[in-house]
Amino acid sequence: MSAVLGIVTIVLVTAGAVLFLAGTLGLLRFPDTLSRLHAISKADNLGLGLIVLGLLPQAASVTGGLKLICVWLLAQLSAATASQLLGRAVYRGRREP
Repeated sequence: MSAVLGIVTIVLVTAGAVLFLAGTLGLLRFPDTLSRLHAISKADNLGLGLIVLGLLPQAASVTGGLKLICVWLLAQLSAATASQLLGRAVYRGRREP
């Protein structure tokens, strides 16, 4: 059973890393600030979620798993807040032609 959990961990962590890479490419390639912000916030939240999900079976205890989940939730909350503030600042700074 531990071999199956190891494979699940590897697959989920790899998928999370690929999503982080996709978010980084979106950050570098998209033309405007709002689309860059959307790419990085969505891909990073999902990527971190997959990494945490992959690491949960490897946690030594229930408290270790809860710590991983708390870190993920804190990262989601901070990313959502930062994205909202940056998006609002960019939107308000635009000038009508």
